Amino acid sequence: MEPVHLFTKKLKPTHISHTLSFPTHVLEYFSFTEGAHMMKFEVIDATDNDWTFCLSTRLTGAYPKPVLLRSSWHRFVEQKGLVPEDRVVFFMERDDMVRRYTVRAQRKVMILMGQDVWVDVEDLPLYGL
Repeated sequence: MEPVHLFTKKLKPTHISHTLSFPTHVLEYFSFTEGAHMMKFEVIDATDNDWTFCLSTRLTGAYPKPVLLRSSWHRFVEQKGLVPEDRVVFFMERDDMVRRYTVRAQRKVMILMGQDVWVDVEDLPLYGL
């Protein structure tokens, strides 16, 4: 099945040091238990490593404001060596009742003909970066 692009987010310093905020519209792609405001989900990165992220929404306020909790997100940030201005790209595939999430951690390496060129951080050594 063709992956669905959930969102792309350029990372700010607070995303590196604290939590990663999710766009509210992507909540429709996650299955929270009735009445729950937090859920864990498995994600596979570009090198087929598994990660467990904890997605949380706030209990009060005008909208849910989903975030990945630092306890699950920070290990990924450290392992990938992410810095401000890098980006993450989340996808989802659905096969019958199973949802499979993937994430790509990327860094802009150049601008070519007016377009940003992004490379998965795992591939940076191939570019001598």
